[in-house]
Amino acid sequence: MTTLEGRVVQDADRLDAIGAIGIARTFAYAGAKGNLIYNPDKPARMDMTPEQYRNEPGTAINHFDEKLLKLNNLLNTESARMIGEKRHSFMEQFLTEFYAEWNVQ
Repeated sequence: MTTLEGRVVQDADRLDAIGAIGIARTFAYAGAKGNLIYNPDKPARMDMTPEQYRNEPGTAINHFDEKLLKLNNLLNTESARMIGEKRHSFMEQFLTEFYAEWNVQ
């Protein structure tokens, strides 16, 4: 993005995708598409093309590693980075708890 306005809109879009609302959106979308919540035998796809990402369904939990946890480092403005850090931390805490419960710890 070259304009301040464009960077602000891009930040708003990215912030919408992370944090508590982002988690809810992730599970709602996965459910609507018939994707699994999690499959421990299906690791996150870290090196894929945009086409593979769009066309090969993953799991809701893998979406965190494949995309959501990367967004905080892509924020453009200081204000967005401050908000993003809190939301990013919340997602990390959520995943820690999710894996603990999944593995019955």
